[in-house]
Amino acid sequence: GYGKENMAPHSMVMTMIGASMLWVGWFGFNVGSNLESNGGATLAMINTLIATAAAAVAWSALEGIARGKASMLGAASGMIAGLVAITPACGTVGPMGAILLGAVASVICYFFVTVVKIKLGYDDSLDVFGIHGIGGIVGAILVGPLSAAGFGGVKGDDYAIGAQTWIQIESVALTIAWTGIISFLLYKLVDMTIGLRVDSDSERQGLDQTSHGESAYHG
Repeated sequence: GYGKENMAPHSMVMTMIGASMLWVGWFGFNVGSNLESNGGATLAMINTLIATAAAAVAWSALEGIARGKASMLGAASGMIAGLVAITPACGTVGPMGAILLGAVASVICYFFVTVVKIKLGYDDSLDVFGIHGIGGIVGAILVGPLSAAGFGGVKGDDYAIGAQTWIQIESVALTIAWTGIISFLLYKLVDMTIGLRVDSDSERQGLDQTSHGESAYHG
């Protein structure tokens, strides 16, 4: 099972291609959210690029220290963590703040994926919570301090770091509460109708076979 057997993706080439396509596509909504081509759009593009690069490097470095070798999967995971984390901050932090944000978010996400998930034993085969959830939380909170001019952000000298950081924390808490309640209700609805999981035999055979009657590979 997980933690004892190798459950790496079947094709690391496809994994890296997919992650790279995400990186390119991410410019679309981070930069496009500015709604016009100006300095704000340029800042968002630069921050998206370098925060993601910093996150990939940080994850690879930490993995190399912890496991002896860095991996392509780790680099791809770091990339996604950086993309998620910089999204709420791409228009307000400076380039150095983006590097710091990407690296910090990547380290925290790595900890959740490799330590917290194993300790708590929750089912998250794609590390959606550990990377997207935690990365988004870290990025949203760090908008507060890293948007200040002292950290290279776009806010002026009258910007209150503490007040804005508290606003970010409140917003994150409200979002977690809202999504938690709605998700619980939807999960219960699905569980009462078609069920949340397939049976163990179907899991072992694979849903390609049991649900679709086909296989990705033949021979």
